[in-house]
Amino acid sequence: MNIHEYQGKEIFRKFGIVTPRGFPAFTVDEAVEAAKKLGGPVWVVKAQIHAGGRGKGGGVKLARSLEEVRTLAGQILGMTLVTHQTGPAGRLVRRLLIEEGADIKKELYIGMVVDRATQRVTLMASSEGGMDIEHVAEHTPEKIHKVSIDPGKGLEDSDADDVARKIGVPAALVPQARDFLQKLYKVFDETDCSLAEINPLIITGDGKVIALDSKLNFDSNALYRHPDIVAMRDLDEEDPAEVEASKFDLSYISLDGNIGCLVNGAGLAMATMDTIKLYGGSPANFLDVGGGATAEKVTEAFKIMLKNPGLKAILVNIFGGIMKCDTIATGVVTAARQVSLNVPLVVRLEGTNVDLGKKILADSGLPIISASNMGDAAEKVVAAAKGQK
Repeated sequence: MNIHEYQGKEIFRKFGIVTPRGFPAFTVDEAVEAAKKLGGPVWVVKAQIHAGGRGKGGGVKLARSLEEVRTLAGQILGMTLVTHQTGPAGRLVRRLLIEEGADIKKELYIGMVVDRATQRVTLMASSEGGMDIEHVAEHTPEKIHKVSIDPGKGLEDSDADDVARKIGVPAALVPQARDFLQKLYKVFDETDCSLAEINPLIITGDGKVIALDSKLNFDSNALYRHPDIVAMRDLDEEDPAEVEASKFDLSYISLDGNIGCLVNGAGLAMATMDTIKLYGGSPANFLDVGGGATAEKVTEAFKIMLKNPGLKAILVNIFGGIMKCDTIATGVVTAARQVSLNVPLVVRLEGTNVDLGKKILADSGLPIISASNMGDAAEKVVAAAKGQK
């Protein structure tokens, strides 16, 4: 789960991490009131969407008067902001963050993620703040410094100091940077983050270390421990189909293709999408119905896929283990009848009760295309999709 920058900074402040003062705003008038409360000669008007690259896309502007705050807020609120992370469709801006200006002397990057190779939280830091870390990793990987954090000890003083020096923190500010890094680890650990990133972390002209940005992602499996964080969820920033799928405990991710995929098991779902690509097709979604799917869940899965106007065909690929093939077959038949299926449907079943499942499909009277294996299924669904205008 993702949250907005201003929400991330609220969490930062609870843990003692210094951020610029700021207030969220949902209207132009609220933006002006926020600037008045902050005072000062300079304000930053920031679009709040779940994507990076907002500045380059025109979603972060500097205002030097209240009238300019009003003008910029009016321009940014309601705009469709396109960045390298939003895709060409962009995101509609519904919220702003109005912040006090900062005297930036140096921009740095720090982030924490779970490294699956070491099975530990890893601190990443770079002197190249304000840039896409992916760009830095590709072109100047030597400028990224990493520390694997022992969960029993936390981020130790020596490691924090070493990283701070390597990214160019002045000697006099190393203790301040150490405290900052250790508090960020505490945020990561205690709120069950999957990502904690500050880009940029700045050093100001008067020698302060401040989080100018915040990006926090959370492990969805741990959200039951954090109702306060769940309350920050902004459904407007999420794919409506993915939100709908989550209500039925379906793992669904929208993609750009035109072949719907309904599979049981994440690994098989990935392999199914790869096989479709191998045969020249393009998957429209990742959809794992899980091992305990019911006919009702399968029906809901069909409804969600069919809301995609670009859908040309559907492939159901089931390996029956915990999930029995006859259950899926019943769900497929029920769904096809309920939703008035108007695209070709290819089904491949294998495993527990496979013969019964195939009989249910054959006796349904529906124009279901049967496939014997994954290659056969992918070949047939790609051909069927290409035959649709």
